[in-house]
Amino acid sequence: MQTSWGDIEVSDAHVHFFSYGFFSALASQRSALRGAATAESPESIAQMLGWTPPPAEPEALATLWVRELDRWGVRRAALIASVPGDEQATAAAVGRYPERFYGYFMLNPLAPDTAERLRKALEGGKLQTVCLFPAMHRFPMQDEAVKAVLDLAAACAGTAVFVHCGVLTVGVRAKLGLPSAFDMRFSDPIDLHAVALAYPKLKFIVPHFGAGYFREALMLCDLCPNVYLDTSSSNSWTRYQPEGQDLATVFRRALDVAGAGRLLFGTDSSYLPRGWNSAIFESQSSALRQIGVSAPDARRIFGENLQQLLAR
Repeated sequence: MQTSWGDIEVSDAHVHFFSYGFFSALASQRSALRGAATAESPESIAQMLGWTPPPAEPEALATLWVRELDRWGVRRAALIASVPGDEQATAAAVGRYPERFYGYFMLNPLAPDTAERLRKALEGGKLQTVCLFPAMHRFPMQDEAVKAVLDLAAACAGTAVFVHCGVLTVGVRAKLGLPSAFDMRFSDPIDLHAVALAYPKLKFIVPHFGAGYFREALMLCDLCPNVYLDTSSSNSWTRYQPEGQDLATVFRRALDVAGAGRLLFGTDSSYLPRGWNSAIFESQSSALRQIGVSAPDARRIFGENLQQLLAR
């Protein structure tokens, strides 16, 4: 991609893969909530949201995303299976386009089939980042169930662990009238401190700069060199910061503490027809230009770090 720093190979560390299975899960939840005699369909859910219904085959959806990334000049993207149990859809996308996608998948450590599901996902070789959402699934990072997940992840070379901290809202659920019984008691990045120290060879990713827990995320990064920050989303959490602490200030402080080698550019793109959220790229590029980031550091942040982190 041509930028003010020259030609940069951009890789997006945060793209949600809203597959047919994702919409099926929402349809089932909405039907159960409403007690409807006629079940909702994935197509009807997409239409309610004003989105394009995805193809039933994940490989076909992957092709649409490849075309979308090509349109913007994006080299690779990390695709996130965004409901537990949908990991095979993302694995299929990575299997079709291994040179374009990395595979992430959401896992609930408290679910009864977690160990079997995790082992199967990692042994397949197409998925390499486990996504944990403590506030969503209501567990502390010190839980024994989490330790079992981390033990398995650490035993599989090239595996990373994504841990969502801070404010968590799922707009699609609100639009569909679905409850979001999240618990922010489990959202503090500091909860990851002892865990990251206990698994020094395992790489951890905290998205959205900690999503409101920016100070705590910086403390975590300062103490744990195996923790990375993903820069994705509009970062609207900055409205909780003291006046004047804009995105440029956030980047400057993150660079001071974590360095350019532990920041992973991401957009939080998700649905079609919007596709890849170029506005996020532009706002982050503008912030980095404002603080005078060098071309080598821009290349690291916008792609090289992710490629090195997940290289196999």
